[in-house]
Amino acid sequence: MKALRFYAPGDVRLEDVPEPTCGPREVKIKVKNCSTCGTDVKIRNNGHVNITRVTTMGHEVAGEVVEVGADARGGFQVGDRVQCIAAVPCGECYECIKGWMEVCQNQTSVGYQYDGGFAEYMIVPEQVLNVDGLNRIPENVGYDEASAAEPFACAINAQEQLGIEQGDFVVVFGAGPIGCMHIRIARGVHNCGQVWLVDVNAERLSMSAEAVQPDGTINAAEEDVVARVMELTGGRGADVIITATPANITQEQAISMAARNGRISFFGGLPKNDPFIKCDSNLVHYRQLHIHGANGSSPEHNRKALEYISTGQVPVKDLITAHVDLSDVMHAFDLVARGEAIKVTVEP
Repeated sequence: MKALRFYAPGDVRLEDVPEPTCGPREVKIKVKNCSTCGTDVKIRNNGHVNITRVTTMGHEVAGEVVEVGADARGGFQVGDRVQCIAAVPCGECYECIKGWMEVCQNQTSVGYQYDGGFAEYMIVPEQVLNVDGLNRIPENVGYDEASAAEPFACAINAQEQLGIEQGDFVVVFGAGPIGCMHIRIARGVHNCGQVWLVDVNAERLSMSAEAVQPDGTINAAEEDVVARVMELTGGRGADVIITATPANITQEQAISMAARNGRISFFGGLPKNDPFIKCDSNLVHYRQLHIHGANGSSPEHNRKALEYISTGQVPVKDLITAHVDLSDVMHAFDLVARGEAIKVTVEP
C-alpha cells in the first residue's frame, strides 16, 4: 500500500509499504480521510522530538473498520465508520485519574509513536481503544468532516477553560482553520457577542472571513491591533482573546487588549528556540486577567466535536476547501504551508 513515511527532517517519502496486520487487541481501518495541519508541515521540515523512528505521518484520521482483533475493546464491527483521536492518554497517571487527559504525562500520539493516517490502511493501537479513543461517526457526518474533529476537539478544550458568556467581545488571532473553528464554537456553543479575526496575511484573512463571517477583521500588518480593539470596545478591551498562531507578539498584544476580568487562551505554541514573551504583570494583576494554556484534547473532546458537527451547531464542511489524493500529498502540505486553503484533507 502507499504511505507517507517520515525518515528525517526534510526527508519525507510517499512509498510502497506492506499492508499492516491487525493484532488481537487492535482494529484495522481503511483510511478515508486524513486532514493536514501546520504541525504536519513543521514535522516535515524540522522533525519532532517524539518521532524517533521511521513512521507513517498523519494524525487527523477517519476511516472504515475492515478488521477487528479477537480481544479488541469497544465492540467494533467491520463496516463501522470511525474517527480516531490523535493524542493518546495513558488513562492511569495522576492527571488522567483527575480527568485531565489532555495533559497526560505519558501521552503518546498517532502519527508519532504509532503509524498514522497518511496511508491506505492504519492500525488503531490498543492504547487508543483502552481510553475509548476510537469514535463512531454519526450517520450524517462525512469522513472528511470527521477527520476535522481532532483539531476541532483541541479548540473545544481551550474554550471550556475560558468561560465565554453571552455577549462577550471575542478576538481570535490567526485566520487558519483553527481560528475559524474558534469563531464558530464561540458563537454556536457559547453564544458570544462580537467576534473579530486578526491576521497578518491579507489573503488568508479575506478567505477565512468570507467563510466564517466574523463581525470584522483586523490586518495586524497594517494597523495597531490593540488600539483598534480598544476603539471598538470604547476603551474597555476584549473579554476573551484566543491566540491561535505561533507568534510571540500576539500573546503580548492579548494581555494589552484584555478587559478587566478578561480571559486569554495561549492556544498556539511558540517556537522552541524563542518561547518567551514580555508580560506587563501589573496588567494581569490590576485587571484580574486569567491566562490559560491549551494543550491538545481528550477523547471526550473528540466525541463532543463529532456531536457539534452532527447537530449543525458548529459546521466544518465548508472549511475543508481542498481535497487532495494521497498520491499528491506533498501538494497538500504546500497548500497548508502557503496558507492557500482553510483546511486541506488527504484521501487515500
